[in-house]
Amino acid sequence: MPRMRFRPRATPGYADRAHAGRALARHLEGVQLSGPVVFGLARGGVPVAAEVARGLGAPLRVCVARKIGAPGQPELALGAVTAHGPAGYDDRLVRSFGLGDAELAELTERERNEARQREARYTRGPAPELGGRDVVLVDDGLATGATARAAIGMLREHAPRRVVLAVPVGSPDSVRALELVADVVVCVLQPVDFAAVGQWYGEFGATTDAEIDGILDELGGAAEQD
Repeated sequence: MPRMRFRPRATPGYADRAHAGRALARHLEGVQLSGPVVFGLARGGVPVAAEVARGLGAPLRVCVARKIGAPGQPELALGAVTAHGPAGYDDRLVRSFGLGDAELAELTERERNEARQREARYTRGPAPELGGRDVVLVDDGLATGATARAAIGMLREHAPRRVVLAVPVGSPDSVRALELVADVVVCVLQPVDFAAVGQWYGEFGATTDAEIDGILDELGGAAEQD
């Protein structure tokens, strides 16, 4: 199936993640979706995904992808990994740190274990069947794209009809790179002066587990409509 590019007209920044989610939901109305299931990338993507799920009338689940931080520089992503599925790496960065296979495997497994624990914590009700359906993966923004790439790889293992990556704002370079990985990429804002996701939000505090619990208690265990 040919890949699609969907670039809505740019709008101003967002008051908070809920505002961004509502704007994103409106733009997704232009994508023909078949039985969509919405996945929010934990943690910050979940409040955005909640508004998307409401707008689409779709079930909401949480997807956990963990950045594999470089030794001594945990904020620098060597790659990312999910609870299940293959890890993805930036081979250039891995080589620059001179990491051997055993050390890289140890870093990866540590983050995979954390992803498994968080995934179990955020699970509500039975997992929906994804085969033949459109999956909408939502985050609060796209910087390097490492965690989104890993999450897409995991979701593809469930044989969805398409994987749609949807974000309110993103680096133009990362958006182009992810267009080669997802079937559809919806990114509302692609500012040429992008430096960080948070600069496009008025309120960008850390999303807490308690906040996610409240969202999932409302939406995550809801039965799907026929």
